[in-house]
Amino acid sequence: MTSTMDGVTKKNSMPEEPSSATTSSELPTVFRPNVAAILQREDGYIFVAERIGIKGAWQFPQGGVDSGEDAETALFRELEEEIGVRKEHVAILSRRDGYRYAFTKGRLKYGIYGGQEQSYFLCRYTGTDADFNLDATEREFARWKWIAPQEFKADWVPKFKRHVYHQVFVDFFGIDIGSGSAI
Repeated sequence: MTSTMDGVTKKNSMPEEPSSATTSSELPTVFRPNVAAILQREDGYIFVAERIGIKGAWQFPQGGVDSGEDAETALFRELEEEIGVRKEHVAILSRRDGYRYAFTKGRLKYGIYGGQEQSYFLCRYTGTDADFNLDATEREFARWKWIAPQEFKADWVPKFKRHVYHQVFVDFFGIDIGSGSAI
């Protein structure tokens, strides 16, 4: 699945690529397998977290799929590592694959990856707010909140990821995050 959203104005100072990237313009783009979790409460609100050190950068928990690991196992590992949520508090409702984004041309993460290919999981969250622990491992998020899906704004994510978030909100919620209205 591919979609683009050109001409989006960046309204904050988020970096255009991960800080751990290195340069290379000779290699073909290799996409790192990645998972992302949309945690949704019974009332329809979704979990978003603000990146530590990047004020105003809100996103879903996400992370790479380790060698020999399947996407579902990676999902539960990432949820526990990033936000302290255990598997017993999460029920997978649906999954969509093939969301890709490339880093800025010539930039590589971990020396080989020119972007990420994500599997998104919509999950029912059955725990309580007390079950979240942003310090479960190395802290990635400054804070978190529950929002209605239509409250999410495209400029909360770096420009190179916006087309993915746009498509995810269309696919899972029928919402254009550029306008916040239903499609």
